[in-house]
Amino acid sequence: MKTCSRAFRTSDWGRRFTFQQENDPKLTAKTTQEWLWDKSLNVLEWPSQSPDLNPIDHLWRDLKIAVQRHSSSNLAELERICREEWEKLPIDRCAKLVASNPRRLKAVLAAKCHSTKY
Repeated sequence: MKTCSRAFRTSDWGRRFTFQQENDPKLTAKTTQEWLWDKSLNVLEWPSQSPDLNPIDHLWRDLKIAVQRHSSSNLAELERICREEWEKLPIDRCAKLVASNPRRLKAVLAAKCHSTKY
C-alpha cells in the first residue's frame, strides 16, 4: 500500500481508473476498504465466487514459475530471487494481459460463469 499511496498522492489516477480486486480477505478488510475510500479510489464491485479475471494473477504465476527454477536457503535469498525474477518479466506481458480482459470476460459470459481456458 505504501508504494500505491505515493503514486496516488500526486496524481488523479484513482479518479481516472477503476481498481479490480477479488474478494480476498486482505482486500476486503475494513482497513483496506477505509484506505480506498479515504483516497477516493474507484473500486469495481466483485461478486463472491466469481471467476478469477485479475491480470495480476497471471503475473504472479509467471513469477512463481521463474522463482521455482532457483533454490534458496533463506528468506533474504528468496526475496533477492523474487526481485530479480520480477525485474526480468517482460514489460509488454502486463499490457497484453490487460488487453486480453475483454476477450476473457466474453469467454466467462459465454460459459455462464463456469470454467474457461483462462
